[in-house]
Amino acid sequence: MTTAATRQIRLVRTPAGIPTEEDFECVAVALPALEPGQVRVAPTFLSLDPYLRLQMAKRHLSGNLLPGQPVISELVGTITESNDPRLEPGQTVAGFGAWADLTTIAADGLRTLDFGALPPSLALGVLGMPGLTAYAGVSELLKPGPDDVLVVSAAAGPVGSTVGQLALARGATVIGIAGGPEKCRWVVEEAGFSACIDHRSEDIATRLRELVPQGPSQYFDNVGGELLRTILVNMKPHGRIALCGIMDDYNSDTRSPGPLPLEIIGARATLMGLVVYDYEHLRADMISTVAGLIEAKKFAWREDVSEGLESAPSAFVRLMQGRNFGKTLVHLKS
Repeated sequence: MTTAATRQIRLVRTPAGIPTEEDFECVAVALPALEPGQVRVAPTFLSLDPYLRLQMAKRHLSGNLLPGQPVISELVGTITESNDPRLEPGQTVAGFGAWADLTTIAADGLRTLDFGALPPSLALGVLGMPGLTAYAGVSELLKPGPDDVLVVSAAAGPVGSTVGQLALARGATVIGIAGGPEKCRWVVEEAGFSACIDHRSEDIATRLRELVPQGPSQYFDNVGGELLRTILVNMKPHGRIALCGIMDDYNSDTRSPGPLPLEIIGARATLMGLVVYDYEHLRADMISTVAGLIEAKKFAWREDVSEGLESAPSAFVRLMQGRNFGKTLVHLKS
């Protein structure tokens, strides 16, 4: 087994507010020879996710990302060298590795991919962790049916759009919340939602009362903060809320005020926290369900792809500014 050289994206400093490109650097590093049970992977796609900002702020369940450390996220790539008998060079795999042209990963942390005619990049989106998050929220927590009206925030993203389409497949009425007319148009015309509220130009509470005078019965929350309170106080009594993301707090050192106990009591609402790591056992079911909907042309998905490793910092900045549209990926040329 040989040593190798690569380029790698590292965090230079902890961002203050919304990240900037200057918070990252691209450096040349030498990779040591593989140890037993390790493989070398050339990433084809890197996944950029908002939870990375919480790692930088030392506030995420999965650990902290400190200055001087490489940024690590999910990726899809090709094995170039293996020191594990279970994996061979040339196989397409997904797992967690550094933002780099070449990265070393423990074989136990990889899964091989075979999506047939579907692109392997979906393993980072609607057939990956975002899809699993949505699937768990719909099938295990909210369990919507034909009598339900479900609202989902960040509806144009991979989690929100998957939540809505899975709920539609179960017969529910779905209303999205997204930022800007282009995203709202896609949510309705492509993803099939009944309506989409533009949080940049519409008053959410007013528009929600117009669309659902009796109030929605379910809410999948990707945002937290004041939006969570707005939806809660306008919900139908005895509604169910899945708490998944806190987009309002990602770029802030202070916590947004959430609903008061009196508001939760008044709504007779059930609030449930969702951590995707608890639902790994559902991954195969999720892939089968979502892939089946895609192949039946009953499911829309969208990717926001930047080209080249050096584009990763700027793509992450765009993501944290809310300027992405779909699953944010970086494509690395082989």
